[in-house]
Amino acid sequence: MLAGIEAGGTKIICVVGYNPYHLFAQTSIPTRSPAETLPELIAFLKACEQRFEPIEAIGVAAFGPLDVNPSSSTYGEVGLTPKLAWQGFNWVQAIHQAYSLPVCVDTDVNGAALGEWQWGAAQSVETFLYITVGTGIGGGGMINGELMHGRLHPEMGHIRIPHDRQRDPFPGCCPYHGNCLEGLASGEAIRQRWGEKAQNLPPSHPAWELEVHYLALAMINFIFTLSPQRLVLGGGVMKQSGLLAGIRQKVVEYNAGYLPYLAEEIDRLIVLPKLGDLAGSCGALGLACRASAC
Repeated sequence: MLAGIEAGGTKIICVVGYNPYHLFAQTSIPTRSPAETLPELIAFLKACEQRFEPIEAIGVAAFGPLDVNPSSSTYGEVGLTPKLAWQGFNWVQAIHQAYSLPVCVDTDVNGAALGEWQWGAAQSVETFLYITVGTGIGGGGMINGELMHGRLHPEMGHIRIPHDRQRDPFPGCCPYHGNCLEGLASGEAIRQRWGEKAQNLPPSHPAWELEVHYLALAMINFIFTLSPQRLVLGGGVMKQSGLLAGIRQKVVEYNAGYLPYLAEEIDRLIVLPKLGDLAGSCGALGLACRASAC
């Protein structure tokens, strides 16, 4: 039995089971401070062990910045996140205070990517990206079947994209870069620009034409630089009807015929996650599986 923890900025989802098709239990806990959140999380895991069987490994797919290098002395440590109470918190050390078990930690988007690769929309490919468009924007994925890591981990939400200030005078909401991708196209950017949450805007609202434009610019840049076999677009903003079709159409337009395969393959190239909202927590189960070498 494995435990998967998806730690988001708003809530922490924890699942316990063998895989997404054989789950024993799951819970959702508001992301408060570590001192408030961790005891509730550990209590849930202990209760699951009493009801079912011992947990053999734990995977954590968490918001970042995050130290994801297993050989690092600070492996599992949260960096300079806007959630100040979590800065310096270490997932591995905190879990090891309660369990002497293998623990694998990665970013929430890499976790979601792993989940989609093992059980979802990316099962048939070895090089792909998972982009989440929610309150913020993040990206992860795999290259030749291995999760993407480098000096730290990908920060795809902070790429710089063209910003026509006459068309869109909004300066951007990123506290570091202003008008990076996250600053212009995240759910928070939509809320600040239009004064309303994305889910409350009708399909005819001008917000969506602008959102299609920015996300398609990002996708064509990722296609040109990383040549993924698939791009999986998740997150709450992507639930808007018609958004995926608009992005596909604009990506083909911005390609301008340069990659001859793109128009023919666009519906298979850019897709939604098959695991839906469970991609991250199921990916955390996948991380637990890797920790235990199952």
